[in-house]
Amino acid sequence: MNDALDGLTALAHETRLSVFRLLVEHQPDGLAAGQIADAVAAKANTLSPHLAVLVRSGLVTAEREGRSIRYRVDLAHMRGLIVYLMEDCCGGRPEVCAPVMELLSCRTTPSDAGTITEAAGHRGNDHER
Repeated sequence: MNDALDGLTALAHETRLSVFRLLVEHQPDGLAAGQIADAVAAKANTLSPHLAVLVRSGLVTAEREGRSIRYRVDLAHMRGLIVYLMEDCCGGRPEVCAPVMELLSCRTTPSDAGTITEAAGHRGNDHER
């Protein structure tokens, strides 16, 4: 459960969530820190602590390549977090999560990402309303 808490905590910040989503889109190659900073319009000194939180959570890996660091999503860790949430939320009743599982298994392209959150009733920035 601590891994799940670490992962969810890491993703509970708008910048970190944006970085994570960006890195998922750039799998398996990942991105260098400068590329990430440019893509999310963040200064390197502001982005660095966010990247450190993602790495500590296990959702992202960091690998030095010469003078830069390349960041990638750890897909096994991401999968583990999703499986944990599905098992925990279903409470031993797979029929509860069946609609979400069906959407996940049918998803074929990154453009389908919105389908899952829309079907789950997510309305975006509800926390800001």
